[in-house]
Amino acid sequence: MAFVKFHVACSACESSDAVSVNEDGSAKCFSCGEFFPNYEKPVSLNEVYTRENVTMKEIPISQDTYTGVFGALRDRHITEETAKKYSVRVTYDNAGEVDKHYYPYYEGNEVVAYKIRKVATKGFSSQGQMQKGQLFGQQICNQGAKYITITEGECDAMAAYELTGSRWPVVSVKNGAQAAASDIKRNLEFLNSFENIIICFDSDKPGREAARKVAALFPPNKAKIMSLPVDYKDPNDMLKKNKHKEFVDCFWQAKTITPAGIIRVSEKKEEWKDRSQNISLQYPWKGLNDKLLGMRRGELITVAAGTGVGKSSMMRELEHWILNNTEDNLGIIALEEDWRRTVDGIISVEYNEKMHLQEVRDNYTEEQLDQMYARVTENDRLFVHAHFGINNIEDIFTKLRYLIVGCDCKWIILDHLHMLVSSISEGDERRLIDNIMTQLRSLIEETGVGFILVSHLRKAEGNLGHENGAEVAASHLRGSGSIAQISDCIIALERNQQADDNIEANTTKIRVLKSRYTGDVGIATYLLYDQITGRLNEIFPSAEDSLDLLSSDSDTNFIPF
Repeated sequence: MAFVKFHVACSACESSDAVSVNEDGSAKCFSCGEFFPNYEKPVSLNEVYTRENVTMKEIPISQDTYTGVFGALRDRHITEETAKKYSVRVTYDNAGEVDKHYYPYYEGNEVVAYKIRKVATKGFSSQGQMQKGQLFGQQICNQGAKYITITEGECDAMAAYELTGSRWPVVSVKNGAQAAASDIKRNLEFLNSFENIIICFDSDKPGREAARKVAALFPPNKAKIMSLPVDYKDPNDMLKKNKHKEFVDCFWQAKTITPAGIIRVSEKKEEWKDRSQNISLQYPWKGLNDKLLGMRRGELITVAAGTGVGKSSMMRELEHWILNNTEDNLGIIALEEDWRRTVDGIISVEYNEKMHLQEVRDNYTEEQLDQMYARVTENDRLFVHAHFGINNIEDIFTKLRYLIVGCDCKWIILDHLHMLVSSISEGDERRLIDNIMTQLRSLIEETGVGFILVSHLRKAEGNLGHENGAEVAASHLRGSGSIAQISDCIIALERNQQADDNIEANTTKIRVLKSRYTGDVGIATYLLYDQITGRLNEIFPSAEDSLDLLSSDSDTNFIPF
C-alpha cells in the first residue's frame, strides 16, 4: 500500500486539502472520491518522505499506553485541555515542535485503533482495527443529552467542542465526507439517543452533499445541518480565526432538510412512471398470490390470528421464503421468544425438522449443526432482536429504524403488536395502538420497507372461539380500528384446533380481509400442518367446498399443492 506524502487541493471538487498524494505518484480525493493515477506536482526535497522515516513504531492499543503526551495541538489552535478530553496525544521533533498527532478510536472503553497525522505534510496513517472503531470522541459522550454535533474530521470535532464552550458533545466520522453515511449507519442507535443532532461538515460541495445524506438517516426533524459562513471551510478554520460567536450563531441557526411533503406533480412524471421501488415478492402459496398478487415493499401486511392456529408456523415459512427467494436483508423482532427459537424455526423449515426439540437435535453431530447454521446465515442477511420482551415503544422504534437504515433490511417482521402495547402501563389500549400504527405507517412511507405485523384477535362473537374455528372478521382485530384502516393487507388465519378429525385440527384456513392493492378478499387457500416436519403445505387453494373433505374418513384426498 502506498504511503501518503502530503495533501493538496482537489481539482475535481471544491475541497482545499482532501487529495492524498501517495509516494508512488497516485492520489485520491477523500471528499469526492476522484482518483488520479499519475498525480503531477513538482515537490521540493523536504516534501518527500520515505516509508522508513515516517512509519511509527508499534504502539500498544491501550488507552493507557500511548507514545506521546498530552499537549496542545498548536497548529490547529486546540488546547491541551481539549486534547486530553479526547485522549489525543502528540509527539515532538528535535526542535520542540509538535510533529505528530495521535487520534484514538474506541470500541466501548477500549482503544482498538488510532490515526496518526504528520503535521508537516498533513499526511495520515493508521494502525489497529479502524473498522471496529466507533465515532471519534464517542467514548466521552453521555447518551441522551439534548445536543450532539457530528463533524467531518477529528480536529473539527475538537474545534467545535471549544467553539461551543465545551458545553455539548461533539464526535467525528472516521473517513471524511465520502464514507460519512456508512460511519453513521453503524452508530445509529447511539446517535438516536440524543434529542437533537447537529451536522457540521465542511462547507465545500462534498461536505454539503454528505451532510444531506447523513441527515436523511435520522427520523424527520431530528437532524439539523449547520451552514458555515462562506469565508470558512470548517470548524477548525473558524477556531483558528477566533470566530466563536459566529460559530455559535450558525449552531443555533441549523436547519432541518425534511421536506414538508408537498410536491409539484407536474415535475414528477418520471417518478410516476418508475415502479422499480414497488418490488413484489410472491408468497409461498399459490392461493394467496392469486388474491394478492404477491407482497410488496412499502406495504404494511397484518397477519391476524388467535392462539394456536398456526401464525408462528406461517411466520417461519415467510422468513425462510424471504431469505431464499430474495437478496434482501431481513429483520425480525419477535417479542415473545428468544432469538435462538427464531433461528431454530428458520432452520427447521430449511431442513424439514423440528430443530427446537432436543431429541431432534441429538440426531445431528456438532459438524452437521454447524453446517445447518451456516446454511441459514451464510449471506449475512438475517438480523434478529436478541432481547425477550421490550421496555418501551421508543426503544422498539429505534431498533426498527436501525434494522432498516443501519442494517439495510428491506423486510421487517414484528411479532406481535400487543406484546408491544402490554409493555406500557399507562393509557388505554385503543389510543396506544392508534399511536403505534401511525408511527409504523410513517416509518414505512419514509423508508419503503416491506413490513409484516402480527396482531392478536379479540374474543369472537357467538358460541365458537377462534381456537374452535370461528370465522375472523376485521372487527375482531384487537384494540383499535386503526389496525384495519392503516394496513394495506390483512390476512386472517382460522383453525379448529379442537376438531376430532386430525386433518381438520391441523388445517388452517387463510382468509384475506383486506387487499388495498387488488381489492380481492375472501378465502385464499388452506394450509395443512405436517406434525412430523412442522411445515405448512398448501391444499386445495381457492376451493371453498374443500372443507367438506375435512370430515371425510380418508385422508388420501389431501395432497399438498
